[in-house]
Amino acid sequence: MDFMNQAICYARRAAAHDDVPVGAVIVHDNKIIARGENLVQKHKNPTMHAEIVAINRACKKMGVKFLDDCDIYVSLEPCAMCATAISFARIRRIFFAATDVKGGAITANARVFDTDKHLWHPEIIQMPEYAGASAELLREFFRARRATKKDL
Repeated sequence: MDFMNQAICYARRAAAHDDVPVGAVIVHDNKIIARGENLVQKHKNPTMHAEIVAINRACKKMGVKFLDDCDIYVSLEPCAMCATAISFARIRRIFFAATDVKGGAITANARVFDTDKHLWHPEIIQMPEYAGASAELLREFFRARRATKKDL
């Protein structure tokens, strides 16, 4: 199964309900155990990012608080909140498609995993072959938002 395409599919779902198109899937033993999409607008809650939604669902499904045998696939580079949550959940690897120069916290800005201060350091893998599809979803979403001048 193509896990990153599943994450991008969930990003489309987020856009369909007027949320920033970011999707995430969590994989254990080569099977998807949880999916998430941004639900910030839908639930009026700024913490409902795709990664957080997926982590909550994975922990509930597995009945654990640590996901150290799991990987997360995200359509966009995680922000500082999500990167830290991934660390706290002890997720083994982060795979992400598009970089986020404004809000990302792995390759830009906070660079959360560049210090030794975190208790858990996941392996980080960027998947540039998916970056174009993810970035295009984001461009279309924000182009439409600007055209209708809605607030995020």
